[in-house]
Amino acid sequence: MANKKPAAKKKAAKTEPIAEIASAQVETVETVKPVFTKPVEPAKPEWEIKDRVYFLKNDAEPLTHTIPGKHTPKHSLLYFDEETGVQKEIRYATNHSSPFKQDQKGEATMGHIVFREGVLTVPKEKQNLQKLLSLYHPLKDRIYEEYDSVEEAEDDIDVLDMQVDAAIIAREMDVDEAEAILRVEVGSKVNSLSSKEIKRDLRLFARRNPQLFLELAQDDNVHLRNVAIKATEANILSLSQDQRTFSWASTGRKLMNVPFDENPYSAMAAYFKTDEGMEVFRSIEKKF
Repeated sequence: MANKKPAAKKKAAKTEPIAEIASAQVETVETVKPVFTKPVEPAKPEWEIKDRVYFLKNDAEPLTHTIPGKHTPKHSLLYFDEETGVQKEIRYATNHSSPFKQDQKGEATMGHIVFREGVLTVPKEKQNLQKLLSLYHPLKDRIYEEYDSVEEAEDDIDVLDMQVDAAIIAREMDVDEAEAILRVEVGSKVNSLSSKEIKRDLRLFARRNPQLFLELAQDDNVHLRNVAIKATEANILSLSQDQRTFSWASTGRKLMNVPFDENPYSAMAAYFKTDEGMEVFRSIEKKF
C-alpha cells in the first residue's frame, strides 16, 4: 500500500493579543476640567473732581441757612463705616483734607456751612467740604440735595411728557368736563366764561400744571362736585347757611347731612354715588 502523504496543516491566521484588541476598540475620552471664573464685581463709581452745587429742598430760599459742621450733643454728625464697622465723627475743618476728626492731626480751623438764598456752591478746590456734604453728612437728602444734571434732565423729560399728555387730553375734553376741572382752578369765575374761553384756559392750565391737571382729569369726583355746585348756584339745591345740610330748593325736603369737617360739595359728590344719590343726580341733570 502506498504511503499517504500527511495532510498539510492549514496555516493558522495570525492573531493579535486580546489586550491589544480591547485597547483598540475603546475610544480615548479626554477629561476637560471646567474652568471657574471669578464673577466680575461692578466697579465702584469714582469720585469726580469738579465744582458742586447744593440746594435746600422744597424750593426753600432763605437769605441764609446754616447747617451744622461739627458733632455736638445737639447735632449728631456721625458716620458709620460699614467696611470697618467703626462710627466716625465728621466735622468741617478748613485746614484738613479729611472730613473725619480721627484723621485730622493737629490744630483744626472750623468752617461754617452756609446756604445763601437756598444755594451753596463749593469749588473743586474744597474737596473736604464736598465729600462731607456729598457722602457723609446726615442731613443730605433731608434738608438739602446735590445738583445732578442727569437727574435734572430725567425730571425735565418727565415734566415734558406730562405736558404732552395733558395737552392732548385737554384738547379732546368736552366743555362740561373742562368746566368742572377749571372750576377747581378759578372757582365761580368759570360761570362767566364762554365755551371758547373755557377751552383756552383749560389748555393753559394743563400746560402750566400738568400733574394737577392729569390728577383732576382722572378724578370722578371733580365732575360730581361741579354738578353739585352748579345745582346750588341754579337754585336747584339749597345748602344751609352753616353748610351742613343739602335740601331741594323747591320743596325744602332734606337730602343729606354733611359730615363734620368735610367740604359740603365733596360730601354731595360722594352722596351722588349711592343708590339714592344716583336718582337725585339724574333729576338734577334733567333740570339743567
